[in-house]
Amino acid sequence: MNENRIYLDNAATTPLDPSVIEAMVLIMKDHYGNPSSTHGHGRKAKNIIEECRSQIAKWLHCKASEIFFTSGGTEADNLALRGAALNLEIDAIISSPIEHHAVTHTVEEISAQKGIPLHWVRVHSNGHIDEQHLEELLKQCKKPLVSLMHANNEIGNMIELDSIGALIHQYNGIFHCDTVQTMGHFPFDLSRDHVDFLCAAAHKFNGPKGVGFLYVNKKIRIPAEITGGSQERELRGGTENVYGIVGMTKALEISYAHLEEKKETIHALKNQMMQLLSERIPGIEFNGDPTGNCLYTVLSVSFPPSDAGSMLLFNLDIAGISASGGSACSSGSVGGSHVIQNIRPNSNRTTVRFSFGKFNTAAEIETTVEKLTQWYGENSPMSV
Repeated sequence: MNENRIYLDNAATTPLDPSVIEAMVLIMKDHYGNPSSTHGHGRKAKNIIEECRSQIAKWLHCKASEIFFTSGGTEADNLALRGAALNLEIDAIISSPIEHHAVTHTVEEISAQKGIPLHWVRVHSNGHIDEQHLEELLKQCKKPLVSLMHANNEIGNMIELDSIGALIHQYNGIFHCDTVQTMGHFPFDLSRDHVDFLCAAAHKFNGPKGVGFLYVNKKIRIPAEITGGSQERELRGGTENVYGIVGMTKALEISYAHLEEKKETIHALKNQMMQLLSERIPGIEFNGDPTGNCLYTVLSVSFPPSDAGSMLLFNLDIAGISASGGSACSSGSVGGSHVIQNIRPNSNRTTVRFSFGKFNTAAEIETTVEKLTQWYGENSPMSV
């Protein structure tokens, strides 16, 4: 980690835990066989993968045969959504306009290509989905595919996984849930059978990039998107990323071993920033529902109109502070955040997402707020 910078963009990616690096290096050095090979080196690599699969399934209270390794969350989302549209005879797709683009772009493409009606559930101004409208849409369909994320990656708002899943199944729906932001931060019990597809990415919980997994309920069968091999029980062709799978499993092990401790520490940092910003910057607001049903790692800050707004992210970067104006997956986009545009249409305020991790400190939060106060405080020459 760079000691000269403050990293507050953990929703984009997290630093590798040192123990994860150690676990991966050990496998790289000693277990380099191809898991598809039948000789000793290959069998050992295959056994390592299956041990990881079983361990992840144990933590999630599901069967090992329901876990499929992927290159990350985006592939897992695509595999589930495209597979469901191709093989499960759905008559409609329901999603929300503030989902990650791995979902919104995919369902739009599926709808256009296959002629499947696509319905957007309404979102309240606080960022929560309109559950009454969701039920109205479900009543109109015979077998809908519903994709709603567990926690929004920009504002942090969460859905109640069990109750939403139960509602969707009440109307014969298939429930896909992107849990990329919550895996490793919250416990999951998939034995309750309210989720059909669940997606995760290791780099969001201090694991390596380029690896994730898809949970597919045992009642569901979908075809492969990547073909060319029989790996992952013929659902995902290609030689498995053994090192990445080991690193992801180690990262998840560490996360679940310290779940409550980590939550308490990180949540305190979020609350500290909210309190300091509210005290020191007039007109500050927070997007979503930060003190309600919200991810404790994410704080979306809406700054009052100011000359500092257009250069805020740049100035933070120059000051040695890494944060995001929205989803890092949309960097380079000139259209702004689709999430913020949906809940704050035509706003002239600047939004910055600060997202916290287990390696952040209270001193870093204080330093960050001090910088922001220079630009937005009552005595700032750029405040209006």
